[in-house]
Amino acid sequence: MENKITTLFTDIGGVLLTNGWDRRARGEAAVLFNLDSVEIEERHHLTFDTYEVGKITLDEYLERLVFYEERSFSYDDFKEFMFEKSLPYPEMIELICSLKKKYNLKVAVISNEGRELNQYRINTFKLNEFVDFFVSSSFVHFRKPDADIFKVAIDISQSDVATSLYIDDRMLFVQVAEGLGLKGIHHTDYEDTKAQLAAFGLVV
Repeated sequence: MENKITTLFTDIGGVLLTNGWDRRARGEAAVLFNLDSVEIEERHHLTFDTYEVGKITLDEYLERLVFYEERSFSYDDFKEFMFEKSLPYPEMIELICSLKKKYNLKVAVISNEGRELNQYRINTFKLNEFVDFFVSSSFVHFRKPDADIFKVAIDISQSDVATSLYIDDRMLFVQVAEGLGLKGIHHTDYEDTKAQLAAFGLVV
């Protein structure tokens, strides 16, 4: 084994939890709240990046997305639906927890998430019980695939990239991380990621 892994960087959505507010969830919202799904998607793509980098609040995002006209439901009704779309992947959470404990790893999150959704997910699924720090797009004002969000995470962790590993379900983001010297794992499912981690010397 060339370098013993000391730091594990990971995404949240698609790895530890469901993506939450993704295209499918927006489609379900359009049906449930009787909204124009094409209009919702267009407005989402025009404004969501601004929310994810922390420039606007969730209420401001929803004002642009849904509440630009009178609705028969409230902001809270809609937010409750959004939050309910977040579900855990228990096996992956347990895997990271076990590896952290066994190898005394530093665990950090690098994710594209708006502040309110991010805080809800951290608190609800107790991610801060095993994640040492969160480099979220809404906190640092950079989004993946901008390499700067990875650079900030590396600097904050004070970890050597040669002994650091990054897990993401999007290949592009893994490749950006690898371009900065991090070792990368493209997450597709639990068993595959477990095997890839073992290949890096992290065996449960």
